[in-house]
Amino acid sequence: MKKINILIGVLAVFISCQSVEKREKSDSSKEELVEYASFGAEVDVTGASSHQDMLATYQQLKVSDTVTAKFTAAVTEVCQSKGCWMKLKLEDGKEAMVRFKDYGFFVPKDIAGKEVIVNGNAFVDMMSVEDQQHYAEDEGKSAEEIALITSPKKTYSFEASGVLIKQ
Repeated sequence: MKKINILIGVLAVFISCQSVEKREKSDSSKEELVEYASFGAEVDVTGASSHQDMLATYQQLKVSDTVTAKFTAAVTEVCQSKGCWMKLKLEDGKEAMVRFKDYGFFVPKDIAGKEVIVNGNAFVDMMSVEDQQHYAEDEGKSAEEIALITSPKKTYSFEASGVLIKQ
């Protein structure tokens, strides 16, 4: 009888230890589990640079230089016409203008403030007056504000092949 009681006690301790491990694993997996909505080509969440590192990369590029990159940043603006471009916050008030490869996909218009991971090609561009005015119109700026755009502007640009939006 003593042997059965000891065996039951050992089994109870063993079973309770296993269930604690499962809870700890499930709790930690909840912390690590982040859901993303995916647009365009598949993007792996690992290995993305920070927005600060991306700014440093942009600052080393000359106009017309291109580099393949993947980085994480917060969305500051989205095209309110159809979600065909977005601006991402870098650092020191700088932004990256993101367009989508071959206009093959668009993003939701209500993602300002959300964190995204973009994958594609980063480059420095001289944006024409016409393009600046077009994007200003997409942003909903007034005719007076659009008329004030009179010279090309150096921009940090990005052509995304895929985008993940943190949910």
